[in-house]
Amino acid sequence: MALYDVPAPAKLNLFLHVTGRRPDGYHTLQTVFRFIDLCDTLDFDLRQDGRIHREGEGLAGLAEEHDLVVRAARALQEASGTRCGAQIRYRKRIPSGAGLGGGSSDAATTLIALNRLWKTGLDRAALMKLARPLGADVPIFIHGEAAFAEGIGDVFTPVQVPDRCYLVLRPYGGVPTASIFSSPHLTRNTESVIISVFADWQTGQAQEKQAIPATPEALLWQEKGNALFGRNDLQPVVLAAYPPVRQMADALQTAGFNARMTGSGSCFFIEFDNVEQATRAQQKISSKMLVGGSERQVGVENALAAHGSPTAVVEATWVCPGLSEHPLRHW
Repeated sequence: MALYDVPAPAKLNLFLHVTGRRPDGYHTLQTVFRFIDLCDTLDFDLRQDGRIHREGEGLAGLAEEHDLVVRAARALQEASGTRCGAQIRYRKRIPSGAGLGGGSSDAATTLIALNRLWKTGLDRAALMKLARPLGADVPIFIHGEAAFAEGIGDVFTPVQVPDRCYLVLRPYGGVPTASIFSSPHLTRNTESVIISVFADWQTGQAQEKQAIPATPEALLWQEKGNALFGRNDLQPVVLAAYPPVRQMADALQTAGFNARMTGSGSCFFIEFDNVEQATRAQQKISSKMLVGGSERQVGVENALAAHGSPTAVVEATWVCPGLSEHPLRHW
């Protein structure tokens, strides 16, 4: 028995407010999560010997005890008492250290898929209980739909988000989450909002768009991306500490794009109404800010010198439609 090509989608934080810090050191947050069509894929083959073995790209230097996929599989084994094992292969598309939740998504997909493959029969609440100790972002992928999140990011209220497409941009290098949350420069007192404030803001934006006549100026404005609710409180800390991220953010701002960092970085996103708008923006940005092909292999400094432009600050881009729900929500 096997399950092949099982998706693990990336997530975006449409905004991220840090509202406080608990005595145990965890931060209290408010954010809206939504999934996008940028996915890792995993294969699962049943083993009868109880062993968990994983293989795939990008595993060099990642010990099994630190691999969230392995930890998720072992957590399900222990909770269910199954004697089954699994051979797991995964193919990465979501970059690490990017704020897109790739490792967390892989772990959640592993819990959901092995629950089916092993016939362990745990419900969503039980899987959520296993997900929480694995990492702060793992539970949202078990939850399975866009959500207004509170607490430490694990108390969810489903929220409606409109059909949108996102241009996701990656600068050079990743950002370690722990260093950002431990920074003394992080603002931790953003005033809390209620979910209806976000919902009303979305309604107001939609009405405002409908009222704007389709002039050339309005069309040019739409090419720069939609307005975004709130802010990401982690973004100023990342920009101050990681020059490659700041360089990309500055270039996007200079070009007039409404870009925002997701999670603790390093990726930014720009929201558009449709794929066509996002693709046109991707083409414009790629022609001016993207170092392509063989230049990526020689390092940032050499690549910039080869390109002959200080604006070559984007390593990769993806056009990603937003997903209405997690692909495995009904498994």
